[in-house]
Amino acid sequence: MAAKHVPLRTCAGCGRKVGKRELVRVVRTGSGGLQLDATGKAAGRGAYLCSNPACLEASLKRGRLEHALKVKLPTDAREALRALASELMAATNKREAIHG
Repeated sequence: MAAKHVPLRTCAGCGRKVGKRELVRVVRTGSGGLQLDATGKAAGRGAYLCSNPACLEASLKRGRLEHALKVKLPTDAREALRALASELMAATNKREAIHG
């Protein structure tokens, strides 16, 4: 039986290429807002990040997230994204610990 194709995506923070399901997707919505996409299927321009908070910080510091999403992030959006990302990444890490 042939191996199933796993779509690869690049983390905007560290540049590592891993399976799409291992990353967290950040989406620029049609109205210009940002949201985290746990399903990976939300409509809008997206960028991927590892579940490591250092990758989010690196992508914000170096402007990689802004470049990938083609948007200028104001300070309040950065802080809101950090808060949402920390919650989602904590939930992801907890789920991985339970399921191994």
